[in-house]
Amino acid sequence: MRNAFVQAVTALAEIDPRVVVLAADIGNRMFDDFKDRFPRRFYNCGVAEQNMTGVAAGLALAGFRPFTYTITPFVTTRCLEQIRVDLCYHGLPVVIVAVGAGYSYASLGATHHACEDIAFLRALPGIQVVCPGDSWEVKAAVAGTIHFNGPTYLRLGKKGEPLVHKAPPSRFSIGRALVLNQGETVALLSTGNLLPEAVEASQLLDNSGISCELVSYHTVKPLDEEYLSAAFQKFSLIVTLEEHSRIGGFGSAVSEWVCSQHSFPNAQLLSLGTPDAFPHNAGEHHYFRQKFGLTGQQIAERIKKRLRQETKIG
Repeated sequence: MRNAFVQAVTALAEIDPRVVVLAADIGNRMFDDFKDRFPRRFYNCGVAEQNMTGVAAGLALAGFRPFTYTITPFVTTRCLEQIRVDLCYHGLPVVIVAVGAGYSYASLGATHHACEDIAFLRALPGIQVVCPGDSWEVKAAVAGTIHFNGPTYLRLGKKGEPLVHKAPPSRFSIGRALVLNQGETVALLSTGNLLPEAVEASQLLDNSGISCELVSYHTVKPLDEEYLSAAFQKFSLIVTLEEHSRIGGFGSAVSEWVCSQHSFPNAQLLSLGTPDAFPHNAGEHHYFRQKFGLTGQQIAERIKKRLRQETKIG
C-alpha cells in the first residue's frame, strides 16, 4: 500500500503543482522519484511530527495541498492537538497519510500498534476518514482527496498486501461503499487492510451455502448511509470488520448510525475488530490476526456461529 501511495501522489503532483509531501524522516528512498521530479516540493521534517503538521497547515494556508506521511501512531496520536487545532479547526486541505494500520508493524511492539486512530480522528469535526482495502483503492483515494477542501485521514497498511481488485475500481468515490460481491443472507462490510481476509471469509461462506454480500467500506467518515439503509432492510445480519478496536471505530460508527437515527428490528449487527487491551506478547502481523480471530477462516466461523444463534433464538 505504501508504494501505491507514493506512485499515486507522484502522479498527482505531475498534474497539480500545489501538491507537496512532508515526511517525518521515513521512506526517504521510497520518495526518490518524487524528490527527483519535484525537489522543491518534498520536505523531510525529521522526527518531529507535531511540527510537521504545523508546517503542513502553513503550506495549506499558502495555497498548497500538503500530504503528511509517517507511521500511524506518530502521525495521529503524537500530534492529535495539531490535527485538531491547526487542521480541523481551520478546515485545511491537508491529507494525513498513516502507514502501518492495526498490527502491520506488530513485531515492533505497542508503540507501533495502531488500533485507536480511527476513533481519535473521526471524532474531530470536518475530517474525512478513508481506509482503502488494497493498492488500487489507495491510488483512487489519493486522487479523490484533491477534490475535498478539508482535512483527510488516509489509513494505509504496510506493504505486500494482496490485490483484491483486478483493475482500478471505476466506481470508487470517497463516501460511497463498493459492493464487490452481491449476496442474500449476510452483508460483510470491511474497512481497510482486512479486505483480503474478508474476501476469503466471503468465499468460505458462499461455499458453505451462506450467500454473502461483500462490501469494501473504504470510507468510515462520512459513512455511506444510503447503502446502510438498504442493507439493514435487506439482511438479517450485517457484519463490520476492521483491524482496529471495536471501541470507536468503524463498527461503532455503524452502531451509532443505527441507534441514533434509525430502527431496524429485523436486522442484527456483529462488529469484529481488536479487543480493548494492549498485547503484551510479541509476534508478526498474522500472529495477531489469528490471536484475535481476524483471519478469513475465523471470520467465516464467527459469522456462522452468529447465524446459528439467530436460528435458535428465532
